[in-house]
Amino acid sequence: MFSRICSAQLKRTARSVPRQAHLQCQTVKTFATVPILCKHFKQSDQPRLRINSEAPNFDADTTAGKINFYDYLGDSWGVLFSHPADFTPVCTTEVSAFAKLKPEFDKRNVKLIGLSVEDVESHQKWIQDIKEIAKVKNVGFPIIGDTFRNVAFLYDMVDADGFKNINDGSLKTVRSVFVIDPKKKIRLIFTYPSTVGRNTSEVLRVIDALQLTDKEGVVTPINWQPADDVIIPPSVSNEEAKTKFGDFNEIKPYLRFTKSK
Repeated sequence: MFSRICSAQLKRTARSVPRQAHLQCQTVKTFATVPILCKHFKQSDQPRLRINSEAPNFDADTTAGKINFYDYLGDSWGVLFSHPADFTPVCTTEVSAFAKLKPEFDKRNVKLIGLSVEDVESHQKWIQDIKEIAKVKNVGFPIIGDTFRNVAFLYDMVDADGFKNINDGSLKTVRSVFVIDPKKKIRLIFTYPSTVGRNTSEVLRVIDALQLTDKEGVVTPINWQPADDVIIPPSVSNEEAKTKFGDFNEIKPYLRFTKSK
């Protein structure tokens, strides 16, 4: 986890800290969650999140009250997604779709959580429109009010132009999606521009693929859908493949298809 210490605090202890502490914002390793105390965000301070990185933990205000991200996820998979703004057309269709498909995510042991930089009060008002459009009684997942842009910075949910404005309050997040496994590892990252809505079917598809490949030790080919054949990794010998998978179809020594269990 990371917390940030402002330059004013550092300068008061200038004689007792290393020279590098005289940065405007310094990133320090802690065992706590992430309260970002410094107002000024610098790109050099930003965590570099990649596939298989540990998902940063954080505390946040949401439409379901204050949460700790790790506590909210528990032992489940998670989908953290951001949208640019409440009361906008594309975002409304997206959050409506996630709300309607929540039972499908529940079947896969996946918890959803949304985010934008508006406050929780704005989200609560917007949710009334979502419920009407999606024809659901409840959205069914929390939406973070990231008014201080802490989580947006932590997860790099901004485009290049947006990052220039991150310190002046005019930032809007892009359409980011992070799929996180029960071990809190980031397994997949999608980033869409504000002009393009996401595909919830694709989010479900990749979750199905990740869960299947984790369970069976296979990989999925192009355009794979549940119940399609899967690929035996090249690291598995033919003898091992016969024992583990039974029959398989060898196209090339490195390309062998089999049925998923």
